Amino acid sequence: MVAGGRARRYGGRDKSRLVVDGRTIIVRQVEALQPVAAEIVVVAPDAARFADLPVRVVADRQPGLGAVGGIDAALHAVDCDRVIVLACDLPFVTTALLATLAERADGHDGAWVRTGQGVEPLVACYRRQAREPLARYIAAGGRRARGLEQWLDMAVLESPELDRFGPPARLLANINTPADYARIQYDSA
Repeated sequence: MVAGGRARRYGGRDKSRLVVDGRTIIVRQVEALQPVAAEIVVVAPDAARFADLPVRVVADRQPGLGAVGGIDAALHAVDCDRVIVLACDLPFVTTALLATLAERADGHDGAWVRTGQGVEPLVACYRRQAREPLARYIAAGGRRARGLEQWLDMAVLESPELDRFGPPARLLANINTPADYARIQYDSA
């Protein structure tokens, strides 16, 4: 899970600790990941924030790269072929979605979700082989996570197939602002 952002649009508050339907977002994500992950790693600058959870915390290998740095850190933090990467502010991702992304990664650098807004690099499964093209992207000055679409061979999961995991707008709802949080709380009621 990538939790290293500053949450400027949310006043610096730790979005992973927001409560949705009675559980924090990070607990919801740990529960979704446990059936499909051998180890759960959080990319964040402060390990103490997550001491109460069954996770290992690692820092960005190259600070200042934003989400791209989080993906890079995640790919180098574990010793396995597939790494599921999630933003820390997605309360409704499901185990079934994550398992499907992991399966889809076969024969590619990974697999990610695509919606009408584009690819979702922080709802993805990357394979170890993505390290090299990711390093080239970073060396070339790449900083936008969606820019990885031009550098990686990724399988895509999109509608209508994506719809079987739930309405994409809900499944991929993220919290960037207090208004987003209020909307999600209202939609959950």
